[in-house]
Amino acid sequence: QLHLVESGGGSAHSGGSLRLSCVASGFSLDYYAVGWFRQAPGKEREGVSCISSNGESIKYADSVKGRFTISRDNAKNTVALQMDNLRPDDTADYFCAAVQADATIAILQIAAFEFWGQGTRVTVSS
Repeated sequence: QLHLVESGGGSAHSGGSLRLSCVASGFSLDYYAVGWFRQAPGKEREGVSCISSNGESIKYADSVKGRFTISRDNAKNTVALQMDNLRPDDTADYFCAAVQADATIAILQIAAFEFWGQGTRVTVSS
């Protein structure tokens, strides 16, 4: 079976940092773009960042540019999201997702993604 599992969520104060990890099992991420998405209470899910399968193309939502960094290690079948300078409005459930795509494609369209993890909660207090 194909699974994505997120970890690394938790609580932080404003200005703090957290690092999320997404590990795939049952398939190789080598040919998949991987995205991070989040859903805050009462709000729709939104795209946060995406990295292409070859790691050369990256997209960020405007709200996280300069604060979050996405990276991948295909040898470990893992994608990470380093979140720095956290703010209370970063509070949400964070999900990783994968879509099979050409090597340089990075997208944030939720409907395009085929496989989803169960999510990890991030809470940022002021």
